[in-house]
Amino acid sequence: MAQLILFNKPYGVLSQFTDRGTQTERPTLSAYIDVPNVYPAGRLDRDSEGLLLLTDDGKLQAEISNPKYKMAKTYLVQVEGDIVEDRLDQLRRGVKLKDGITRPADVQTISPPSLWPRNPPVRFRKTVADNWLQMTIREGKNRQVRRMTAAVGYPTLRLVRKAIGQWQLDDLASGEWRALTL
Repeated sequence: MAQLILFNKPYGVLSQFTDRGTQTERPTLSAYIDVPNVYPAGRLDRDSEGLLLLTDDGKLQAEISNPKYKMAKTYLVQVEGDIVEDRLDQLRRGVKLKDGITRPADVQTISPPSLWPRNPPVRFRKTVADNWLQMTIREGKNRQVRRMTAAVGYPTLRLVRKAIGQWQLDDLASGEWRALTL
C-alpha cells in the first residue's frame, strides 16, 4: 500500500532532504520527517509555507506533481495593495508571464485567515494596504502564484498552500506531519 505524508512546511525550509551546493546549511525536510523512502510530490519554495505531500509511490508522485494531470492547488495569498476587481479578473483569465500565459486561476478576496505566526514576520507598512486572496491554480510553473500576483500589481507578502487536490492542510501546525495509508 502506498504511503502519503501531509506536511505543513514552515517558512525557510527547503522541499528536499539534503542541501547540496551551498556553504551555509539551510533547514531541509530531514529536520522534520524521519520516514524512509518517501519523496516530495512537487515543490514548495523556501519562502512559501503550507501543505507539501510526500509519498513512496512513484505513480502517485507523478499524478500529484505533473502539470498534465491539472491537479488543483489552493493557496492563501497575502498581497500588497488595495484590491481592484479588474486585476482579479486578469488572474481569472490567465496572465502573461515570461514563460507563457498561465491557465485561468480561481481567485477571490478573503478575510485574514487564522494562521500560525511566521518567523520572520511579514513586514508591516502603515502606508500600504495588504489584503488576502484565496487562489487555486491547475499547473505548476516556477513561483507561479507570486509571479501572477506581481504581474497584476500585487506583490506577494506571504504564501501558504492549503490544499492539493483532495488533501487539505486542515489543523496541522507548522512543522507537523501526518501519514496516510492509501
